[in-house]
This record gives sequence, C-alpha cells and structure tokens, in this order.
Amino acid sequence: MATILMLIMIGLLLLGFPMMIPLTTAAVVGFVMMFDGFGQMGTFIQQMMGGIRPASLIAVPMFILAADIMTRGQSADRLINMVMAFIGHIKGGLAISTATSCTLFGAVSGSTQATVVAVGSPLRPKMLKAGYSDSFTLALIINASDIAFLIPPSIGMIIYGVISQTSIAELFIAGVGPGLLILFMFSLYCLFYAYKNNVPTEPKATWSQRAVSVRDAIWPLFFPVIIVGGIYGGIFSPTEAAAVCVLYAFLLEFIIFRSLKLGEIYKIAKSTGLITAVVFILVAVGNGFSWIISFAQIPQAILESVGVNEAGPVGVLIAICVSFFIACMFVDPIVVILVLTPIFAPAIQATGLDPVLVGVLITLQVAIGSATPPFGCDIFTAIAIFKRPYLEVIRGTPPFIFMLIAAAGLIIAFPDIALFLRDLAFAD
Repeated sequence: MATILMLIMIGLLLLGFPMMIPLTTAAVVGFVMMFDGFGQMGTFIQQMMGGIRPASLIAVPMFILAADIMTRGQSADRLINMVMAFIGHIKGGLAISTATSCTLFGAVSGSTQATVVAVGSPLRPKMLKAGYSDSFTLALIINASDIAFLIPPSIGMIIYGVISQTSIAELFIAGVGPGLLILFMFSLYCLFYAYKNNVPTEPKATWSQRAVSVRDAIWPLFFPVIIVGGIYGGIFSPTEAAAVCVLYAFLLEFIIFRSLKLGEIYKIAKSTGLITAVVFILVAVGNGFSWIISFAQIPQAILESVGVNEAGPVGVLIAICVSFFIACMFVDPIVVILVLTPIFAPAIQATGLDPVLVGVLITLQVAIGSATPPFGCDIFTAIAIFKRPYLEVIRGTPPFIFMLIAAAGLIIAFPDIALFLRDLAFAD
C-alpha cells in the first residue's frame, strides 16, 4: 500500500500537478484501499477537519498577513539600512549585512519566501555593483532567508507543533540558538569569500548616520520584542502574539510610516487569503493522509524495514535529518512535515528524544531542503523575483548547504545549542 501511494504522489508531481492534488489523490486512494470503497468517507473528512481545528493554527494566517504588510511597506528597508550602517564597511560587510538582514526580517515575518523578496530585492543590486558574483549573491540570499524558518516566529515550527502536540512557545525559543549559529557560519564564509575575491569595502557610515538608521529602525525592531518578550513574559500566547503583530504592522505601515494606503488592504488581504487557503488545504489533507498511514501501520513497517527501531537516539536523529532533507528537495516543506512527522513519531517516543530538539532539527532540514536543488521552493521564488535562469540560481548553493548540514551535525552532537535557551526560559 505504501508503495502505491508513493507512486501516485510522485507520478502526479512529475505530471506537473500542484502539491495538494497528489496528496489528496493518494489519501483518497489509501482510504478506498483500506475500507473497500467510499462508504465511510465521512470519517476521512472528519480527520481532515480535525487537522485544521487546533486554535494554534490561527497564528499562521496572522503571521502571513503581518509579513505581507511589512514586505509592501518600509520595515524591511529600515532594518537593512540599520545593519548596513554598522557592518557594511568591513571586509565582506555587504554580504554579512545581507545575511543579518535576512535573520532580522525572519524574526519579523517567519516566512522564507517573504524574506527572499523583502531583503533580496534591494540588496542584490548593491552586491552585484560591489563586485560579488551573481551566483554567490543569489545563493546567499536564498540560504540566509531560510534562517527565517528557525528564528521565531516560524510557520514551519507552528505546523510541527500542531502535528506533534509540542509546545510552540518552546519551539520558538529553541530555534534562536541554531539560527544565530548559522548566521555566524554564513558570516565567516562571506568574510572568506570577500578576501579571496578581493571584494572592495563600502564607505564607512558616520556615527550620526548610524544614529539616524537606528532611529528609523527602532519601530520594526519591536516586532521580535513583542513576539519573544510577550510570549515568554507570559503576556500572551503564540497565537495572540501573531494577532498583535498584525495590529502592530498595520499601525506601523499605515499610520506611523504612512508607506501604505488604505486602498491596498484589499490586495494584501487577498494575497494572504490565497496563501492561507493553500496552507490549510495542505494541513487538512495532510492530517487525513497521516491518519490513514497510521491506521494502516505503515510508519511501523517503514521504520522496521530500514532498521530505525533498533537505532539509538543519535541514529534516529540522523535518520530524521536525512529523510526530511531529501524529501524537501522535491516536495513542499509543509507537506513533508505533515507526512513524515507521524512516521517517525513511534521511534521518537521509543528513544525518549526531546520533541523540541527533534522539532528544531526537522525545521532546519526543511529550511535546507527549501534551498536545495532540484525543487527547493525558495529556488523558484528567486527565479521568479530576480528573473535569472535555474542553473545560475543554484550554482553557488553547495557551500551554504554544506554549512547548514554541518550546523545540523553540531546540534545533534551538542543539543544545548537548541535547548539551552528553552531550558532557561522554561526552568521550573
């Protein structure tokens, strides 16, 4: 049965159908095979509806809406200008500024694709003018944007938290350490690249210019303060934090900055609605699909066939990393989280692994896969935004993928990279 379902999904994907069609078709076929017809289809529909019932999922459209408002407004530009004012003049400073800006905007938006657009659009021309190759520039933007998957708020972590019933607040804080580690690794590589290729430095900003840039960016910088401080200060839940972010983004862009007009609300709401609809369809069908494969005991059969059940905690973590990494090279990250998380759930529980640590590693692998050929979603976002050929976009990605894999290895070897802040924030 598992083989048939996989062949259906792969076949429909190769024929060019959007991801919701292969997933839905495979789920329905699995249901018919298991229950000999459509007579109990109501049960499957109940499972689908149950997938989108958790209140935590309300945070997803809220963070998407907040990111959309900020992307169209001035928040991203103000954050970029502040970063450039402080580190743009050092060797490789423009590239490091790009990676740092992606991290900061990720802490504001939670969306990798929004970060590609918001940070990549203004900084790519500057990097090309400064002497960086386009392949390096595109690879840096794509991979640094994936830090947004780790830095709170993270839409991927919300989906994982709902599926695995893991605390989203704990996942959020656990993603900060790995996100900063990856930023540090990327910055070292940018420094090495700049020295190797003798990239000239940018003019050094005066302290008065830096003061102005901080003043301009102070309002957008309150986004992570609201999210992190509000959640861990016990003021509101992650879902409530998302709603506050929308209100804050609206006040910022429409009233304080006046960068957007009220007439644009319809376009923003429509864009958010379309993205949210796709996400929730995938979540609903993914939950139904997960129920079917769990009912048929497919996860247990798969884990037994590859020997994961006999592996220790480290072996299970490595198997999870490899599986999620490969899957996200071909399939939408949300779908991979929905399908693979229940498969590995028995092994995670049997080995006593911390679900927060597992969630961080899964989110990291999803981020890596999103920027990895052949079908990483951020690659195609960059192709659409920057209008560059596929091979040029992926040419510079191998060093960044290697660093991301190395980061995953470090987290497996030293779990406190992810868990230290979690344990500190949630100490009894």
